[in-house]
Amino acid sequence: QVQLVESGGGSVQAGGSLRLSCATSTSLRSLYCLAWFRQVSGKGREGVARVRVDGRTVYADSAEGRFTITKDFAKNVLYLQMNSLRAEDTAIYYCAANAAGRCADAALGEFLYWGHGTQVTVPS
Repeated sequence: QVQLVESGGGSVQAGGSLRLSCATSTSLRSLYCLAWFRQVSGKGREGVARVRVDGRTVYADSAEGRFTITKDFAKNVLYLQMNSLRAEDTAIYYCAANAAGRCADAALGEFLYWGHGTQVTVPS
């Protein structure tokens, strides 16, 4: 069973930056697709960014140009660098992974492993 643990959330003013981390209990090279999702209370979970085992990345339109997803193979940690944060980025951010299958087009249910989430708040 792969365990994912997020950290790095907090409250930051609009225009500021945060870097989220997701520590994994296994080698990143064994995970086909790693992703960040977010969820606002009362709404569904939406994809923010994904990275495939070969390094190919996909971003949601809302994240493109502001967020960057990266992997540290030595530490087995996934990151999400978030810049130019906006009030609408306020959400709980989740790390997710699967070991096979699709990545860019993978549906929520195709991700087998999930973290417990970390709260990001950008006051309006």
